[in-house]
Amino acid sequence: MSPLQTQSISAPVSFDSAKAWDLLKRQCDFGPRPPGNDAHIKCRDLILREVNKYCDNGRLQTFSHTWSSDGKPYDMWNVVGEQNWKDAKVRVVLMAHWDTRPTADQEVLASNQLKPILGANDGASGVAVLLELMRVMKEKKLNVGIQYVLVDGEDLGPGLDEMFLGAKHYVKNLSDPKPQYGILLDMIGDKDLEVPIESYSYFSARDVALSLYRHAAAIGLKSTFPNVVGQAIQDDHLSLINAGIPTVDLIDFDYEPWHTLRDTPDKCSPESLGKVGKLLESFLSQPEPFVPSQKK
Repeated sequence: MSPLQTQSISAPVSFDSAKAWDLLKRQCDFGPRPPGNDAHIKCRDLILREVNKYCDNGRLQTFSHTWSSDGKPYDMWNVVGEQNWKDAKVRVVLMAHWDTRPTADQEVLASNQLKPILGANDGASGVAVLLELMRVMKEKKLNVGIQYVLVDGEDLGPGLDEMFLGAKHYVKNLSDPKPQYGILLDMIGDKDLEVPIESYSYFSARDVALSLYRHAAAIGLKSTFPNVVGQAIQDDHLSLINAGIPTVDLIDFDYEPWHTLRDTPDKCSPESLGKVGKLLESFLSQPEPFVPSQKK
């Protein structure tokens, strides 16, 4: 893939990486947050409080799932809020998952594989960026409508058939007006952050991906968001793509502690959160908002 032609632009931003970092740590302070435990409820309530501070129409989408691992039903919740949604001509959904994996299935020792992970990067990082972004975007005169969807049940497992549950519930219950495109954040907090263009994103939401990565290069973030197509990753964005919403997955899957007990805040950094926040704030604040083509 040849480099995108870019022109440098000035991108003053208000995104505060320290505030985002505090939000990451606050989630992790609850402990592992799989569906069914007290930490899960506490994290849900934290997210809903933040959404209600900065968004309109903050609400919970409630759903349930009977888990194959124990045959028990579990309540889950997507947390949704909007800014400038009703009157906007261009609307984007921003998504991240807030639940954490109930099993550390990538641990070497079998005795550790059934323990829940803390999910500092795999869960808390994307949520932290979106919660701080809400605060920043509330103070702006927006040219786009933004819907923030913090989904539950992404990482339940153990198999793919019991993952991405919140995103699936979201698209089954879409109401007008619908988003024209989406951006998913997942595992964007690790210290050595490098986010190539995820393959499904490139082939199913190419104009969104290229516009976003062109903008990243123009504001000095090319090394963090290199213009290369990476691997194909099963993630929440596929539910949106299948529902006709072209969506880009911003994910750095080159993360050695993935699905282990070592996915802890010390593997992450506020600088990485800040880079992602800068990209989203700048991209969504353009005087002429990005409008996706009608083709996927």
